[in-house]
Amino acid sequence: MAGKLTYKEAGVDTIEAASFITDIKGHVQRTQKNRSLMGRYGLFAAAFDLSDYKEPVLVTGCDGVGTKMEVLIEEDLLEIAGKDLVAMSVNDILTTGGDPLLFLDYVGVNKLDKEKLTRLIAGMCDYLEACDCILAGGETAEMPGIVPEGMIEFSGFCIGAVEKPDLVDPSTIEVGDVLVGYPSDGFHANGWSLVRRVLAENPDLLNKDELHELLAPTRLYHDVTNDIKAANIKPKASAHITGGGLPENLERLFSDDLGAELNVPEWQHPSAQKILSFTDPVDRYHTFNMGIGWVVVVSPNEVDKVTSAGNGGKVIGTITNQKGIKIS
Repeated sequence: MAGKLTYKEAGVDTIEAASFITDIKGHVQRTQKNRSLMGRYGLFAAAFDLSDYKEPVLVTGCDGVGTKMEVLIEEDLLEIAGKDLVAMSVNDILTTGGDPLLFLDYVGVNKLDKEKLTRLIAGMCDYLEACDCILAGGETAEMPGIVPEGMIEFSGFCIGAVEKPDLVDPSTIEVGDVLVGYPSDGFHANGWSLVRRVLAENPDLLNKDELHELLAPTRLYHDVTNDIKAANIKPKASAHITGGGLPENLERLFSDDLGAELNVPEWQHPSAQKILSFTDPVDRYHTFNMGIGWVVVVSPNEVDKVTSAGNGGKVIGTITNQKGIKIS
């Protein structure tokens, strides 16, 4: 009688997966220097003690790296993928005025490769350590026949908290308020389906260095939000500029009777400009961040303090009583 089949013979190695958890322990511990889980890492669910907050409001977000992931895998830049994953969700938490507390990841692969997955986790933990957010757990799924060889499914989930009086409230925006924008480090993790199309049709457009410059990780904007808090300023709204660009991400902040007039400076990014030269001049503003990855809305008398936050911001527009976003 033939031998009975094992799970490993079906393509899933649970023993190797268990040892992977041990391999990344050092990276996980890096994210618990200033905050700690309530209970140890690796249980069925993670717990965090909110008793230091007086009126905690939970805020959540989830995102992925999108089709940028394909290029990062091709270029063997897995640490950047980890940073992208964290920034895409953590930045969304920061828009609320909240603190990112816990992060969880999902990784789906055809076959477990501990070296590559450890590099993903290392990149994640670089950013999580920087913003005092704990890697609280996650899921690594080995799925032969579902996930193609060489590809990685990758998504992340962030849980944060904010004191109720500190919760950013976009309903307080008024005509005359000012929009301050902060620079991006590239296209971040949005619009890469279009970037990949341009590169496929123009394979000699970028050299290796230019491509890697374009693949810079999504900027984490905790430095901006921390400096604004330290200045005792509560923005009326904050926006993380992702898919949909400036128009769609800003419009979601405004009530029906408000809009904004923007004066977006030319993006001084040679590699990005090479890509943009092949794109529709209107559509690009609805696809890419165009050099502005973060926007806050404040009263005019707060502008000077806000523009000095992080590595510096610039006034890019004002709130009007005309619905919609006008860009010049």
